[in-house]
Amino acid sequence: MKIKTEEDLIELIKHDEWMMEIIKTASTLHLRDWCVCAGFVRSKIWDTVHGYTVRTELADIDVIFHDERFIDEGKEKKLEAHLTEVHGGVPWSVKNQARMHLVNQLPPYLSSSDAISKFPETSTALGVKINDKGNLTIIAPYGLHDAVSLKLKPTPFFKSSKKLMQIYKKRLETKNWKSTWPGLKVENG
Repeated sequence: MKIKTEEDLIELIKHDEWMMEIIKTASTLHLRDWCVCAGFVRSKIWDTVHGYTVRTELADIDVIFHDERFIDEGKEKKLEAHLTEVHGGVPWSVKNQARMHLVNQLPPYLSSSDAISKFPETSTALGVKINDKGNLTIIAPYGLHDAVSLKLKPTPFFKSSKKLMQIYKKRLETKNWKSTWPGLKVENG
């Protein structure tokens, strides 16, 4: 399947029973401004473009939300425990973006979409959720072009700082994505 638009990606995800199960499970938390993001979406795109018929294993399933009413990491751990209870065997990671700027030593994030725009790579700056009408919605501050073109490059936010670019380069080295998806075109900065 060719992925060119957000609608194409939505159709791809809709037909992936496992992904839909994960998204629906995350929706049971009833979080403010939430989505399942990063590798969950990116890896599906890269697997599809590479023609893989077996899903690439994910280190974790990132569920993010933005809710300034609480910024207690303990609450996040309780949410992860709930997700594990509902859908075990999944490496859930739940993070409130209203507190993550403190962890990352950055100015406050305004929303989940704003936080995603500050992820290291444009291809990872992707999210998906079920909206109030029951439809899938894609969050893609930089669009889908880089992900579907197998371009791995830093977001403008990461390009703006030598310190952040060091983090980006370290991620390239540590993640070694090219060994899993050999068609990637990697930009070092």
